[in-house]
This record gives sequence, C-alpha cells and structure tokens, in this order.
Amino acid sequence: MFWRCGSGSESTELHPRLCHIIKLKRLSRDDYAVDAVTVAKTLVGAWLCRRLEDGTVVRRRITETEAYCGEEDTACHAHKGRTARTDVMYSAGGCAYIYLCYGMHEMLNVVTGPEGRPEAVLIRGVEEAEGPGRLTKLLKIDRSLNREDLVASDRLWIESDDSRVKFTAAPRIGIGYASKRDQKRKWRFTLCGRSKNKVALLEH
Repeated sequence: MFWRCGSGSESTELHPRLCHIIKLKRLSRDDYAVDAVTVAKTLVGAWLCRRLEDGTVVRRRITETEAYCGEEDTACHAHKGRTARTDVMYSAGGCAYIYLCYGMHEMLNVVTGPEGRPEAVLIRGVEEAEGPGRLTKLLKIDRSLNREDLVASDRLWIESDDSRVKFTAAPRIGIGYASKRDQKRKWRFTLCGRSKNKVALLEH
C-alpha cells in the first residue's frame, strides 16, 4: 500500500453540492516536470477534467495509471527512438499524448519530465470507466487533443483536491513484447476502494 498527497496551483471547484467539501487545484507545470513513476503516483486520485463542446465540464477521479520511462524502457513507445508518433513524448512534461490502439481505442497519456526525455503516464481508468479506451469514450477524448497543453488548456486538464489516497502497485498490463525485467516492474498504480465510495476523501 502507498499514500499520496495531491498538489497544484490554480483554485477551482468540483460541483455545487460538493463545493463545501472539495477544493480543486489545476496541476502546474512543475507537477509534470518530474519522472513518470512519480507523476503516475500523483495522478491516482486526481481529477481528469474535460470541457465538452456545449461548455459542460465533466470531472472524473483517476483510478489507475501506468508509467512508461524513456528509451531504455522496452515497454515504452519511445524505446526505438523518436518517430512521428512518439515525437510528442520528447516535449516538456504537461501535454497530452493520444494515440489509437487496435484501430479503435483512443489512449490518453500525460507526458512527463524535462524536454528531450520521453516519458509518459497512461491513464488506465477513471470512476465510471475502467479501461483506457472506455474513459476516452466517456469523456470524448480523441487525437484532436494530441499535444494539448494540460496546464493552459480549457478543453482538457487535471486537478487535485489535495486528498490523501491509498493505492497499490503492480506490473503493467499488455506489455508481453517488453523485456522480462520491464514486464516485472511495478509501475501500474490503482486506487484502493474505488468501487465503494466515488467521492470519499481521506483526511491528512
């Protein structure tokens, strides 16, 4: 088990009936400027936010993440170097990397770390949508948002409520092509008790 405390800089609120309970802050550039494993832990329990075309803002708590850590990580898309698809991963942390999987599933990743270091965090699940393809369908996220600046965007961003959450660590899923060593790395982080209480906060 692990504990994580949120962080961020821009004040906002979740929903009128929860305003007296939860104060949300948008994650800052500095929050994304560290390694993917650290960011993957930070994002568990944070809120993925999407402004739809009609102006509605939908927020869902992130329940599962996976870290992918540079060219030396054989499970990482950037393992074989910079390509047209992976170019975004070499950007400074804080932008979205979205790609199509199996010709049907849009996959949302958060680029992390300094410019030139290709690391990213896959958002594997949010409340009400377990699975990376399901969450992008729920929140209407597609490749038109690839490279979106998550710090400045009014269409896609992430917020923290500074709550303290429990999560587990386990090997990543669906990386049979990677080396045995990388397959064993416990870089998948899953929120505990997510099915029991969708908005519960644990006191500091």
